[in-house]
Amino acid sequence: MTQYSRITGTGSYLPPRRVTNADLAAQLAADGVETSDDWIVERTGIRARHFAEPDVTSSALGVEAARRALESAGRQASEVDLIIVATSTPDMVFPSSAAILQHKLGIAGCAAFDVQAVCSGFVYALTVADAMIRTGSARCALVIGAEVFSRILDFKDRTTCVLFGDGAGAVVLEASETPGILASDLHADGKHVGILCVPGTVAGGKVLGDPLLKMDGQAVFKLAVGVLESAARATLAKAGKTEADIDWLIPHQANIRIMQGTAKKLKLPMEKLVVTVDQHGNTSAASIPLALDSAVRKGREEGRHRHARRRGRRLHPGAVLLDF
Repeated sequence: MTQYSRITGTGSYLPPRRVTNADLAAQLAADGVETSDDWIVERTGIRARHFAEPDVTSSALGVEAARRALESAGRQASEVDLIIVATSTPDMVFPSSAAILQHKLGIAGCAAFDVQAVCSGFVYALTVADAMIRTGSARCALVIGAEVFSRILDFKDRTTCVLFGDGAGAVVLEASETPGILASDLHADGKHVGILCVPGTVAGGKVLGDPLLKMDGQAVFKLAVGVLESAARATLAKAGKTEADIDWLIPHQANIRIMQGTAKKLKLPMEKLVVTVDQHGNTSAASIPLALDSAVRKGREEGRHRHARRRGRRLHPGAVLLDF
């Protein structure tokens, strides 16, 4: 019998400190950096984001999201036999944030490792977990995206520091006799490494290079507009579906203009576009699971107990088609 994987629970967690555009503009003004709510909203659609306190790590955010996902799935932590954490802001160089999170959940023995693919991280992690479940290597996986991007922002660069936030999202992925993850499409292109990067590393007890985020905004925008549609269509084709089968489009929450442009290219009405970037900012690997959990919980609150096919996708070309 063929084994598939299905998402059985979702969860998310945002640090309590909510920073509006006005709050951030006031903070930056103290350092001589000018910005405004109007300027940020017009270019990105972002109105607020959450920042973690200095002693709060990505695993601390991730474990709260994981617990909520487990509760949603009706599972105990002891039933988990695989943990994958997607993050670009790990607690330490090593051990992995997944291993640290495993300990915080009070379990041991199952496979636990991190995936570092920045904004594409959650889709990469979900695809790996799906493959492991399909081959019988796991039956109940926790897949988590968790970031504290506020630690790597240059608050003297208004073109980047206004974009990002902290948070975590998680799903429980379980073995099933019926398909849940229908198809995925992953890509990377190393020639673009310089347009969005943190060009620093640790050596000899010192930071070499620059440990703060650098971005060529126009180049990233141009690349994203071009690859997101193609990744979406490739995923649909693999699954034998068309745009008409999509109920929810859950793109990486980076910029509202990129998201709306993708929806238009797929001929989807805007009400099918799940948007959290306005309240969360760009949370990198946490972006899609945060948006997914928001959509699922909103649907439950509104009493919409129906199956929904949806797709999540990222700034690097990558897409996953799911059936709930």
